[in-house]
Amino acid sequence: MIRALVVDDEALAREGIRFQLERETDISIVGEAGDGPDAVDAIARLRPDLVFLDIEIPGFDGFEVLRRVSSTHLPTVIFVTAYDHYAVRAFDARAVDYLMKPLSVMRFQETLHRVRLAISSVGDGRSHQRVIDRIESRDRLATAVEGGVYYRRFTVKEGFHFLVVKASDVDWFEAASNYVRLHVQGREHLLRVTLSDLEEKLDPSRFVRIHRSTIVNLDRVIEIRPTWHGDFIVLLNVGTTLRLSRVYRDRLMPPKWPHH
Repeated sequence: MIRALVVDDEALAREGIRFQLERETDISIVGEAGDGPDAVDAIARLRPDLVFLDIEIPGFDGFEVLRRVSSTHLPTVIFVTAYDHYAVRAFDARAVDYLMKPLSVMRFQETLHRVRLAISSVGDGRSHQRVIDRIESRDRLATAVEGGVYYRRFTVKEGFHFLVVKASDVDWFEAASNYVRLHVQGREHLLRVTLSDLEEKLDPSRFVRIHRSTIVNLDRVIEIRPTWHGDFIVLLNVGTTLRLSRVYRDRLMPPKWPHH
């Protein structure tokens, strides 16, 4: 039997999850919590196999809940939230799935399938110590740049699913209003962030801004061609040509290079 804990500050949300779980013969609800401190206490006391964890809860958020319990008991986690911008951090924290409110029956059943596979792969559901020492370090990859820590991957939404894209696989980034479009091997994905904010969290030794709307992966650059009006054309090994504006040209071309 899979022992589940439901954490959400909204009673109606907890009721919705409880309603869907009560129909499952192999899952039992052992408790509920409405804020961060109560969630930590419940996890330590009840030691559930599975936690449905809201992110924005009073006291401290769901990520802090995991950080505080990681040294004693780390259950299988399903993040449940109304916001998609936490997805990167959620998967970095090794969540099995990330559910968006309102919950659909089909999507919930898909999540339970993943839960059963995840728990069966680790025996009795309590053998998660292999990831305890990775929670803080992997979570930092999605939230900080201090000490040279940059984005290594992105989690992008595609329909009802989320895809994990390695930063090194992105050919170039393109500004799209308050989003950024990731160009990856002929495919495009949207990330809810501005290009300027993203630039601060990318490794400058690998990614360079070449235009107000473009950041390029340096590993993809194979040729730089001058134009008659002073700008340059950047050719990528995937066949794409991008504009290098005069404002940003020194970032890609050393100052000692001729610019005419």
